[in-house]
Amino acid sequence: MENGAVQIYYGEGHGKTNVAIGSAISAACEGKQAVIIQFLKGKNEQEFLSRLEPEVKFFNFSRAGILFEQLDEDSRQEEIMNIKNGFNYAKKVVSTGADTVVVLDEILGLLDLHLITRDELADLLASKPDDVTVIMTGRVLDDSIRDLADEIYNIAPEK
Repeated sequence: MENGAVQIYYGEGHGKTNVAIGSAISAACEGKQAVIIQFLKGKNEQEFLSRLEPEVKFFNFSRAGILFEQLDEDSRQEEIMNIKNGFNYAKKVVSTGADTVVVLDEILGLLDLHLITRDELADLLASKPDDVTVIMTGRVLDDSIRDLADEIYNIAPEK
């Protein structure tokens, strides 16, 4: 990952987050800095992933403690504010280049739910220094962002 890239892992299969986290751990093993920023997820992984610090920093911008889809309408509105704060933080992290690998876990879900736009995501990626790798995950890949990626992987079950 010396030259940096934009990678997307999407699809209905399991393992997208695992691949992304594995890439962050691999970067840390090489002495590089990595950050994982999660959106739309509960707090299942948070306790364990925080043990990887300081080599792999971890942020989860879900405050509700459950999946976004499970929230009632009032809680969703509050969570949307948390998500927007998280997205703004992600823009800052990517643009500074302090971390060699930046995982934006479930960011594709933000597009799917219309919480961010393609242009907002494009602006975030345009601020990426050349040596930074940004890894994005989610179930649904909007065709409008395919051109933003260097590598796209569809994780789908076969059986």
